[in-house]
Amino acid sequence: MSQRHTALGLLAAAALALPATAHHSHGNYQQVFVDLEGTVTEVQLINPHSWIYLDVVGANGETVSWALEATGTGGLARLGVVGGYVKPGDTIKVRCHPLRDGTEGCLLGFVQAADGSIKDWDGGQALPVDDGFFDLKK
Repeated sequence: MSQRHTALGLLAAAALALPATAHHSHGNYQQVFVDLEGTVTEVQLINPHSWIYLDVVGANGETVSWALEATGTGGLARLGVVGGYVKPGDTIKVRCHPLRDGTEGCLLGFVQAADGSIKDWDGGQALPVDDGFFDLKK
């Protein structure tokens, strides 16, 4: 194969790969974490992204529903998150990156399940949990 064909092949491969990497951008989310605690209403372990829907009681006493985006099922399985780890009715705590537009959505970092265990739901990309991420059972 000539160098020209090789170069064209590499360019085509790069062009096809760009939409895939752009799809996984965290650009819609702020670079800060917020901590939320609430009741799980729905869990969707699907690809390319999984979702937890969480009802959070605000300071004014009103319940607000949050949509929390996570990595897909393959990434969650590698991190030890399997069906039933978090389920509707559970009280959980999450640390996530809120949406830039201020709506009730987040990119999940960590989830603390009802059993107290903490797992990374961002495909192993979240920062380490610090002492500020408290235990729900306290």
